[in-house]
Amino acid sequence: MNASESRLRDALCRGLSGDDAAYQQFLTELSGFLRAFLRRRLTRFPDDVEDLAQETLLALHNQRHTYDPSQPLTAWVYAIVRYKMVDMLRRHATRGALHQTLDDVPEDEAALFSAPEHEEGDARRDLASLLAQLPDGQRLPIQYMKLEGYSVAETAQRTGLSESAVKVAVHRGLKKLALLIRRNA
Repeated sequence: MNASESRLRDALCRGLSGDDAAYQQFLTELSGFLRAFLRRRLTRFPDDVEDLAQETLLALHNQRHTYDPSQPLTAWVYAIVRYKMVDMLRRHATRGALHQTLDDVPEDEAALFSAPEHEEGDARRDLASLLAQLPDGQRLPIQYMKLEGYSVAETAQRTGLSESAVKVAVHRGLKKLALLIRRNA
């Protein structure tokens, strides 16, 4: 259990025992993690992140009595987030929504608590700065495929490149990004 999860679990347990300040701390801190997690997962639906975060917080609040303190907090929160994501994707019922992955839990389930919202903003600015150093022929395929989740075929259609050229551009662009990161480190 990482420090963030431990701190949140403690705040929730104290909140369930009647400590209103601890419960407020739990909700406030969890909201940052939820927003960051949802932004990473819903790249095709950035306008829905805030609404889904609020719906999830409300569901967590309404279901707080179901939390078993002997179980990891991450599993309980993740289950509720997943159900809310499924509901949202059903509402959209678009082709893109049907291809949004839901079952691939990060290797470390604690990834839900890995990057609060403000740290992700810093990382996004750093990534944008690195991507700006790539030529459009490499930057755009990386942006479409790796950041926005488009397929090779969709990226080829958007960029006017062949599917093979998209794959090569992504490969070369990622190699160049790695080199830039090493230089900046």
